[in-house]
Amino acid sequence: MAQLDVQPKNSSPWWIWLLLAIFAILILFFLLRGCNSKTTVVSTTDSTKTIAVTKPDWNSVDFNSPVITDPDITDKDIVLSGTDKYTIYTLGENILFATDQNNLQGSADAKLKQIAASLNKRFKDAPIAIYGNTDSTGTGEHNADLGGWRAKTVKDWLVANGIDGDKISLHTFGESKPVASNETAGGRQQNRNVQIVAFPDSK
Repeated sequence: MAQLDVQPKNSSPWWIWLLLAIFAILILFFLLRGCNSKTTVVSTTDSTKTIAVTKPDWNSVDFNSPVITDPDITDKDIVLSGTDKYTIYTLGENILFATDQNNLQGSADAKLKQIAASLNKRFKDAPIAIYGNTDSTGTGEHNADLGGWRAKTVKDWLVANGIDGDKISLHTFGESKPVASNETAGGRQQNRNVQIVAFPDSK
């Protein structure tokens, strides 16, 4: 009778299975982390788009807009202009401030109170921008700074009198946007002004 030589089958070493298990766990870990990163990026992008849609386009404001009236504004030193999208309140800097200063004069209080009352009545939730303008006396850098400081002074007054400061942005044109000639005293006086722009149509 023939003898059968049957050898037992060799099994794979245990450490090969251990390495395969570790490798599979690592792949699973990196896949899950990659998915979480993608979700975060999408969420941030969507949030940014929402903010951009609600921001007013201050560059679209035409400061030569037609003069308009408001029954609540009776002070003749306050000039109103604008369109159906925004209203501009203009006050001469010489009325609000002494020459080359950024502290409000005593007469400014009553005028700013009229503007604040009008803003609260007509533009309660509207974004507001304050622009400071100067004549060309002095350096351009100094005038840009002065316009900015005067705009901030007006903002601080409005906030102290009930206007939401989070809705107010500050801008300065300095001497760069004259409305009259800087060659005459009268023209320079016109160029020294502060403009408060309410922009309810922010879409």
